[in-house]
Amino acid sequence: MALTLTGSAVNRGKELLVEKNASWLRIGIRGGGCSGLSYFMDYVAEPEATDKQFEQDGLNVCIDRKSYLFLNGTEIDWEHSLVKSGFVFKNPDAKKTCSCGESFSL
Repeated sequence: MALTLTGSAVNRGKELLVEKNASWLRIGIRGGGCSGLSYFMDYVAEPEATDKQFEQDGLNVCIDRKSYLFLNGTEIDWEHSLVKSGFVFKNPDAKKTCSCGESFSL
């Protein structure tokens, strides 16, 4: 598996799938953001035919093949505090990240 999700990320992902009436959590990257690449998450009924697919603790996750290469070794956590709440990507290959943590460069 190219990435792992912490227990809190899995639990929040499952909650969001129910809210969005979806079966799969899609994780990927796209060009953009202040550091060049940005992470994204989506909630889909089915993965694309070419997606990498895996299951972690009952959460179905799919990743497009290109994003899969850039997410190798990444850990995703869910953090919730008075100041902010959200998924946090800890990518060991990121050379630079923006202050909000939503974009990175390799």
